[in-house]
Amino acid sequence: MRSAFGMTFEVPGGYLNTPSIGVPPTEAVTAMNEAVAKWGRGGDAPGDFDGYIERTRELYAHFAGVPAERVTAGNSLSGLVALVAASLPDDARVLVADGDFTSVVFPFAAHADRGVTVTEAELSALPELAAGYDLVAVSVVQSADGRIVDLDALREATAGIPTRVLLDTTQAAGWLPLQLEWADYVAGACYKWLLSPRGAAWMAVRPDIRLRPIYANWFSGTPDEDTNYGLPLRLAEGARGLDQSPVWLQQVGAEAAMRELAKADLEQVRRHCVGLADELRAQLGMPPGGSAIVGVPGAEAGDRLTAAGVVSSPRAGKARVGFHLYNTADDLDRVIFALRA
Repeated sequence: MRSAFGMTFEVPGGYLNTPSIGVPPTEAVTAMNEAVAKWGRGGDAPGDFDGYIERTRELYAHFAGVPAERVTAGNSLSGLVALVAASLPDDARVLVADGDFTSVVFPFAAHADRGVTVTEAELSALPELAAGYDLVAVSVVQSADGRIVDLDALREATAGIPTRVLLDTTQAAGWLPLQLEWADYVAGACYKWLLSPRGAAWMAVRPDIRLRPIYANWFSGTPDEDTNYGLPLRLAEGARGLDQSPVWLQQVGAEAAMRELAKADLEQVRRHCVGLADELRAQLGMPPGGSAIVGVPGAEAGDRLTAAGVVSSPRAGKARVGFHLYNTADDLDRVIFALRA
């Protein structure tokens, strides 16, 4: 059992795989166990989960630095990006970072038959190239190696021009303080740095943008009106009308985990995570990256880490590790010892 930032975790030593799956605080595990037990007793009704869904919407807004009223709730990042892709005009031009996570890229590439083109470019070049495209879609923190897009430069480059910006916060929200109200779309999943069970994602949409509600369903229907059966189409106003049908039990765990995480000072969390990660970079002779994620080079790095009890992931030819708020200097020492053995 570990304590960190006012939370407790049953995270094992050497667990550095948060970029794949975050470990929840014990409060979230308790909440999920209680919810499953209640379900097993037949004690649930659909409306019982509405409060959890609204609170997770608000909590995502907190971590992404966006207004809560702009946030639509979904089940996965790719599903929300697909909303944007389906609303692009024919022959739209999309700019993405070279090697970005496919959930950001594939939804646009799937529209090639409509003439939608997707161009990859070096991450650092996106701001200077943005004006030549209809949309820039990029992860704030790159999944493979932790590089961070220059948000200030991208914001400045797209200010006052028609180019829209979609930002993926999945590898950023939860350790990196964000203020992304300026972006057109801000989307992210919950099960990594937000420490929640898989099955929820959110996207903030600027109020002047109209997306086709391709997932229109009973839950996105007009509040206080029966939308379970029949026509006409009647959807809630704004982002709420884009909601996907929620995964109820997941929302219980996400609300508990994100509520606890929201109590922490994210700037302190950032300094903690980046401090450990940049110390690892220094020990490996790498320049500081300012990111919680490190791509460890070397063909045998992954095997050495596994043998030393370090949980990492193979990504883009490297062993990827990530330091979250529950990681300590002991985890760092275990990595260094493994790589020097």
